[in-house]
Amino acid sequence: MKNWITNHPNLSAWFALALGMVLILLYEAWELGLQASQWFWLIVITILVAGLCVWIISWGDDEESAE
Repeated sequence: MKNWITNHPNLSAWFALALGMVLILLYEAWELGLQASQWFWLIVITILVAGLCVWIISWGDDEESAE
């Protein structure tokens, strides 16, 4: 497991960030009375936003390895 995390740092960061963001979403929006399809799309969009965040943060990784 540790080898997979060190070999795929962006995917593991995406998973960790997405999990945290979804848990916060569930905690904060639980009592809003959303329908199942609304929950589904909110969770999907949250996971995609987490992936976008990790992707943007990783842009600087290529510059550091070139030096």
